[in-house]
Amino acid sequence: MFKKDNMEVPSDKVNTIIGKDTSFNGTIKGTGLIRIDGEAEGTIINQGDVVVGEGGRVSVEMKARNITIAGQFEGSLEAEGKLEVKRTGNATGTFKANILLIEEGAVLSGAMEMQDKEKAGESQPSKEKTYSPFDTGQPGTSKPQSSLGERTSKEKAL
Repeated sequence: MFKKDNMEVPSDKVNTIIGKDTSFNGTIKGTGLIRIDGEAEGTIINQGDVVVGEGGRVSVEMKARNITIAGQFEGSLEAEGKLEVKRTGNATGTFKANILLIEEGAVLSGAMEMQDKEKAGESQPSKEKTYSPFDTGQPGTSKPQSSLGERTSKEKAL
């Protein structure tokens, strides 16, 4: 009934681990899952996923398929798929992703750009446009209008 929020990743599925008592400064290029529970500085370019564990502290430029932050992150990142910031996560910097998930209690500070799904190889979104009855087309206005631009019966009575 309740989903357990578990940041544990089985060690047989992780290709690279930077442990809690380990620090790294440099460039990592890989294809599998990278988990960081220690400190990392530099650049991470990964075709797989990257997980920054609760004890992880990173200051990097990062590009990966999916990125999960449960620790401290500072820098810039680009997730081809999903960026997820867990409740224990604190992320500061510049972020690009197709999907963004932020749990209650998480901190995300900086610039966020949602990438065009078409660039990520997904089908082109529908060009169909929807209109709100409160959209007058003028910035800062919110008086009701019909979708055809006619005044509402309430406006006509005024």
